[in-house]
Amino acid sequence: MKKQVAKDLPDRIEERRDCDLHEEQKMLYLAELKRSREKIMNTVKEKGLDKSRIHVLAALTRLRQICCHPQLVGSSAPSGKTETLFELLEPLLAEGQKVLLFSQFVRMLKLLEVECAKRGMPTHLLTGESKNRNDIVNNFQADQNPSIFLLSLRAAGTGLNLTNASYVILYDPWWNPAVEAQAIDRSHRIGQTQTVNAYRLISPGTVEEKIWTLQQAKQKTITDVLGEEGFASNLSKGDLEFLFSE
Repeated sequence: MKKQVAKDLPDRIEERRDCDLHEEQKMLYLAELKRSREKIMNTVKEKGLDKSRIHVLAALTRLRQICCHPQLVGSSAPSGKTETLFELLEPLLAEGQKVLLFSQFVRMLKLLEVECAKRGMPTHLLTGESKNRNDIVNNFQADQNPSIFLLSLRAAGTGLNLTNASYVILYDPWWNPAVEAQAIDRSHRIGQTQTVNAYRLISPGTVEEKIWTLQQAKQKTITDVLGEEGFASNLSKGDLEFLFSE
């Protein structure tokens, strides 16, 4: 059955799109990286790796937030990734496309909602906080105009059929590649008639790229239930040194 379904679906093209940090953003990132590295290595030395994993995740999350947009950590520095995103979105909407845009950070989606409004780009928003989930999905599906559906990975991981869009953007990489695949599946499923184009936005030289590199190298399947804890539980001391290196 699965083989038959796969045969019936249109092509699916996945592309990595590199997003260089803005100069101010890079300075902020490097300062935070240095601070985090010292703190994590000291914590591991004192408590051991197993008891330090929650601190590792907190440090990685803050660095990833800086890659997404410095506003997520209270800085007014601009975001190179947000600039790259709109360079990608503007021609797509001009062509009349509908786009699914995923992030794990609800605050990032709300920042993008404001930024889209400033640029006159219509949006729909679905997060774990959304009450009228079905109405939001139906409104997007029924909307005949080009628009952007801002979706949190957790809220939109399974069960949604969003075949009215054939472009998918993963704004920030998730710990678990299987969850990213599920996000792209929201568009690439029965009913889709167009080739699905999916873009992963990654800031090169940062923890985003290093997490992605570790996932490719290890090829570990981390269950959705374990999520970020599953990723952390598979890190060695060598992995930590790699993640927090400049």
